[in-house]
Amino acid sequence: MKITKILEKSVSLNSNVSNSLINFSTHTVSLIALVTDQVRNGRPVIGLSFNSIGRYAQSGIIEKRMVPRLLAAKPDSLLQDNGQLSADKVLECAMQNEKPGGHGDRAHAASGLELAVWDLNAKLNDEPASVLFARHFGNKNYSPKVSVYAAGGYYYPGEQAGRLEKELSTYQNLGFNRFKMKIGGATLVEDVKRIERVLSVVGAGNKLAVDANGRLNLEQAIAYGRALQPYQLMWYEEAGDPLDFELNSLLAKEYKGALATGENLFSHQDVKNLALFGGARIDLDIFQMDPGLCYGVTEYVRMLVELESRGFDRKFCYPHSGQLMGLHAVAGLGLGGCEVYPGVFEPIGGLGDQTTIDDGVVTISGAAGFGFEEKSNLMAHFAALTE
Repeated sequence: MKITKILEKSVSLNSNVSNSLINFSTHTVSLIALVTDQVRNGRPVIGLSFNSIGRYAQSGIIEKRMVPRLLAAKPDSLLQDNGQLSADKVLECAMQNEKPGGHGDRAHAASGLELAVWDLNAKLNDEPASVLFARHFGNKNYSPKVSVYAAGGYYYPGEQAGRLEKELSTYQNLGFNRFKMKIGGATLVEDVKRIERVLSVVGAGNKLAVDANGRLNLEQAIAYGRALQPYQLMWYEEAGDPLDFELNSLLAKEYKGALATGENLFSHQDVKNLALFGGARIDLDIFQMDPGLCYGVTEYVRMLVELESRGFDRKFCYPHSGQLMGLHAVAGLGLGGCEVYPGVFEPIGGLGDQTTIDDGVVTISGAAGFGFEEKSNLMAHFAALTE
C-alpha cells in the first residue's frame, strides 16, 4: 500500500454562538483526505477525517511540515504487518523533527492525519471504525450502542426570551435525555436563572451539566460551585484554566459534585499531571480529552493507560467531540459516553442524516469507516476536496 497524495481543505463552521470566552463565527476546521493506491469498485480508497470542533484549521502545519514527511517516507515504513497503514507509524513520521512539549495546534494537525488512517483501514475492511478500534485495542465488550448527551445552551447575540427553553425542548424531542449548557458568560445571578430555566424543561439536575470553558478564577469557581451545589448537576465542567491543576484540586475540595475537565489537554503527559495534581476523584470526576485534538486515537489510548494505571475507570471518559469520529471512539474503546451538537457547528458537528436517538442512546450504523458518507452536508465538502 502507498499513499499517493494527501489533501487538506479549510471549512468554516456555521455557528454564530458564544461560550464564556469566545465566539465561534470565525472558526474553521481542516478536512483531510488521505488518498492511496488501493482501488475498490474502480475508485481509489480514501481515508477521510478532520481536526476537532472549536479551534481552527491547521493548513500550514499539515501542508508545510507533516504532509511532506509522509510523502517522502518509504511506503513500507508506514505499514503494519497486515499490509495496511499503521496509525502509530504515520503519527511518528508526521512528528519527525518536532521537539517534545508544545502540545498545541500541531496536536490538532496530527490528529487529522492519524484519524484518516483509521477511516481508511476500516473502509478496506468494510467495517465501522468503532469495530476496528475495539479489535485493535482489545475491547472485548464492544457494543454499537453509545450513551449521548446534547451540548448546547450557548450565549446568542440578541437572545430572545424563551429561546433557551425552546432549544432544550427541541433536544428532548430528538430523543436526548441528558444535556449540557454554558455558564460563565453572564453574572453568577444571571447564570443561575438560566440554569433554573433549563431545569424547568429537563427536570432533575442529574440530567444537566454546565460548562464554564475555563473562564473563572479560583474565587469565582468556588462561588459558582457553592451556587450550583444544591442542584446536584451531572457535572461542573472546566471551571478554570485547563492547565491550572491547583485550581481544579482546590475546587474539588469545596465542590462535592462531579467536576469535568481535560478537553484542552493534548498529551498523555498532561493527563498524567492532571491525575497526579488536579485533585480528580476516582469514580466521580469526568475526563474529556478528545482524539480529534490530541494527536489522534494512538495518543488518546496512551492517556487512558495513564488514567487506568492510577485507578481511574475509562467509563468516566466522555470525550469532547460532538461528531461522528468521537462517537466511534467511545464505542470502540468502551468509554462512558459522547456529546453531540444537534444543529450546532455544521457541517462538522452532529451525526448522520438518518441517525436517531432513542432515550439518550445512539446505535452506530454498519457504514464503513467513520460513516461520513451518511452525513450529506459534510460529504459535499469532502467530495469537493477529493474531486
